[in-house]
Amino acid sequence: MRACTLCSREARGFYYTHQLRPDRYPTYPFCSLRCLNASAAIAKRNHGVIDKTELEIQAIKAARRNFAEVLTELGLMAPFHDRTPEEIDRIIEACIDGFQEAMRRETLNDDIPF
Repeated sequence: MRACTLCSREARGFYYTHQLRPDRYPTYPFCSLRCLNASAAIAKRNHGVIDKTELEIQAIKAARRNFAEVLTELGLMAPFHDRTPEEIDRIIEACIDGFQEAMRRETLNDDIPF
């Protein structure tokens, strides 16, 4: 049995893939159109992410230290000093997403560097 991504009831044939891009985003199962629509709205606000896995959450938190170290080395820490952890995480996620998209684009174009 596949569980609904939103409510954990049995999924019943409703699926969502952000921007219809299964090469870039996971496909999520849902039990109803109501759960699908709610989750689609969340995904649109969060650039395709409905729920981060625990590993993803831990990795983003771990990256905060490296981010702060680089900002300090470059003398750029002051503008970020009063930012919330969630705002810092958005910056880190944007960097990760940009990197991954560039790698996918290069791979799809057969421009893999050797």
